[in-house]
Amino acid sequence: MNGLLSQKLFAKAKTMIPGGVNSPVRAFRNVDGDPFFVRRAKGARIEDVDGKHYIDFIGSWGPNILGHAPIPITSAIHEASKDGISYGIPNTYEIEMAQVITKWVPSVEKVRMTNSGTEATMSAIRLARGFTGRDKIVKFEGCYHGHSDSLLVAAGSGALTFGEPDSAGVPQSFANETITLPYNDFERLEEIFAQYGEQIAAVIVESYPANAGLVFPREGYLTKMRELTRAHGALVIFDEVMTGFRLARGGVQELENFDPDLTAMGKVIGGGLPVGAFGGRAEIMDMLAPDGPVYQAGTLSGNPLAMVAGLTQLRELDKRGSYEYLNEVGTQMADGLRGILSEKGIPHRVNQVGSMFCLYFLDEEIVNVDTVQKQDFEVFKKLFWGCLDAGVYLAPSPYETGFISMAHTKADIDDALGVIQKVVEKW
Repeated sequence: MNGLLSQKLFAKAKTMIPGGVNSPVRAFRNVDGDPFFVRRAKGARIEDVDGKHYIDFIGSWGPNILGHAPIPITSAIHEASKDGISYGIPNTYEIEMAQVITKWVPSVEKVRMTNSGTEATMSAIRLARGFTGRDKIVKFEGCYHGHSDSLLVAAGSGALTFGEPDSAGVPQSFANETITLPYNDFERLEEIFAQYGEQIAAVIVESYPANAGLVFPREGYLTKMRELTRAHGALVIFDEVMTGFRLARGGVQELENFDPDLTAMGKVIGGGLPVGAFGGRAEIMDMLAPDGPVYQAGTLSGNPLAMVAGLTQLRELDKRGSYEYLNEVGTQMADGLRGILSEKGIPHRVNQVGSMFCLYFLDEEIVNVDTVQKQDFEVFKKLFWGCLDAGVYLAPSPYETGFISMAHTKADIDDALGVIQKVVEKW
């Protein structure tokens, strides 16, 4: 049960804000409850308005890879703000960010900043359509690329039908240009390119799908995707909004030795401030206005405070041996979860890579969203509320990934696992 002040604030918020929240998952609907409100956050911990403290495994849904309010970032923002909050005119930080991104991500020769991951994916798709002169795109069930109309599309009823709107307000005509396939299905991917290959502008895919838990590509799946797109003149858009700069300097494309045509980025490159970016081969990026015919713009794109925060975070990551440490604590968390649940005889799978992890309550290989939906959601809710009551904040949805930061010590992970063990022992 949340504290009294959180309850009062949520009741007040619902009178003025739809659902009381500014992003749906925050409403705690997937766990049949109401959210708490945060007063402050520091390092690996957050404090709610009622004074309760939690070890946080969300980290603002991924951006806070150094933890909450790290001094290098807060200091950098403070200093930069003295010279202005926003200009709407080019600033030097934009060039520095572009230099870092193009150096760390070899497939990105040029990059354009945006204000969110949704803007980045939406713009990358428009660019792919403009570059290829084609209209159709392919996406995968369970992959989330933001809330633009072309991407809020669910699979149709037939094996090779086009999509259906997945939200009110999305015209069927938009959905008709989006083909939605099950992830990790080689046969369906080949079929769709055999039938529509010359009409497809791009395939957009989460590098590691992390909005239906955490799913990994089967061996050879990304290679097959690359072969089919090249054979038919389509592009691959890698959505690394979550994974970019979190799992490696070059993201999943570094880990998988994959060379996408375009990449969407966000989260970590903003240091906790609103940000997004998309980039790729120069010949494609040069189609953007003002040089080319594909229009894209943003008043606050390249905002100096967001650029300073992101640059500071990336440079801190680069000098701390961060990815090795994040993999250590990520593995510690995953192995601990497996041990606790195995000892209790509870069916489970724990998917983990680096500082990202997800626990499923079923014992089956997780290949796509259909597998995820087989798990025991009631058991997940019991774990979530038991942990929250004891001061461990896990994602309030079985479809979300957990994030660990550089601020999490190995003792923090042990403390969290101790809480989880006590919760499970009561079942």
